[in-house]
This record gives sequence, C-alpha cells and structure tokens, in this order.
Amino acid sequence: MQYSREVTEMVCVKKGPNHGAAPIPEEGKWVQSKEIKDINGLTHGIGWCAPQQGACKLTLNVKDGIIREALVETLGCSGMTHSAAMAAEILTGKTILEALNTDLVCDAINTAMRELFLQIVYGRTQSAFSDDGLPIGAGLEDLGKGLRSQIGTMYATEAKGVRYLEMAEGYVTRLALDKDNEVIGYEFVKLGVMMEMITKKGVAPAEALEKCTGHYGRFTEADGAVKYINPRKE
Repeated sequence: MQYSREVTEMVCVKKGPNHGAAPIPEEGKWVQSKEIKDINGLTHGIGWCAPQQGACKLTLNVKDGIIREALVETLGCSGMTHSAAMAAEILTGKTILEALNTDLVCDAINTAMRELFLQIVYGRTQSAFSDDGLPIGAGLEDLGKGLRSQIGTMYATEAKGVRYLEMAEGYVTRLALDKDNEVIGYEFVKLGVMMEMITKKGVAPAEALEKCTGHYGRFTEADGAVKYINPRKE
C-alpha cells in the first residue's frame, strides 16, 4: 500500500472505540454483517430500462450470501423475456456481490438487481423478521396455480372508454355493461389452470375452458348487466 509524503510525515494517533457494524434484521435474527456470507433474506425489487419501455420484477432468495432461488418477471418488452431467460440461469449460485457486477443482459434486470442488493445488505428484506427465513421455493408462491405472473392490462381512450384485458383472475373475455354503458363486471379465463388441465390431466380443451371460466362483479343480467362486449373486438 502506498502513502503520500504528507500522510507518511503525520503523527500517528491511536484509534479509539471500534463498535463494529450496526446489526441488521435477517430472518428473525440481528446480524452484524461483515462479509457477503453473513447475508440472508428473500425480497423483491423493480427495475426499468433506460428508455423505460419495459420493467422487471426480480425476486431473490439469498442464503449465506448466495442466491439460491430467483424469479424474474418482465413486462412491456418482447426482448426482455429472452433476457430474463438468460438472467435466471446466470443468477443462481452467485453471491449477491457477483450478481451485482454481472451483466444480466437487460438494463431493467440489472437495475432490479441493484435495488435488491440495497434492500438485502441493509436488512430491508421481506423475510427480515421471519424465523429462519423462507424455504427455497417460496418464490413460486407469488405465481399461484398454473405458475403465471399476475398481470394487469387495461386500455382506454377518451373517445371509447376503458377496456379490461387481463386481471389477476385471468384473461378477460367479456365486459358487462349496465344501462348507462358503464362497466359493472367481467368474465375471465384462468389460463394457467386451463393449460394444466389440458396438458397434464388430458381434459378436452372445450371442457377445460368451461371449467376455468368465471366472472366478477355484477356480471349477470339479474345484477344489472344489459350488454356484453368483447374488450378486444368491440
């Protein structure tokens, strides 16, 4: 280590108290983290690309400083889906410091990794006060049945009003309108569950579609619906 002449000529003053790092909450414990291996926790974070065309929600489950589980969800950019595929392979098995300094293919995913790093090393994880944290596999619980991301897609114009296209319940097939042409309910298809029925259980597509179709709000005529429209066509 090199010192400048000014520092070399200084009088040595003894260091006083050394209290160490302030403890942070990690999986139900208070930890004085000094090295990457001291870090544990599961958390989520959001990232965005430079043109803000798309966004990424990243979920990481970190044990002993190493990423053991990763969930990468993207929105708004077709190329970002391929980036997510590569990033998911890259992330697991790396320390959070390695991952922070690794090209994760897409600006949005890199930004999400930065935001997560800050949460994790400052003890702001979702599992900060959960005894022993969350098991590997907890990330899948965010996806629910059929393992599909929860997507909300709405479109509206001043001239023609709103169109619900996809809700947490699923793909919206019809909107119910009342006598004033206001939306009072919608019909949806649970795509993830339907595809599991077709591909894994051998259910006929028409039957699976029927079983996975539901509605929300005042969708029936008895509840005030006087007209139904296809939000993608009408």
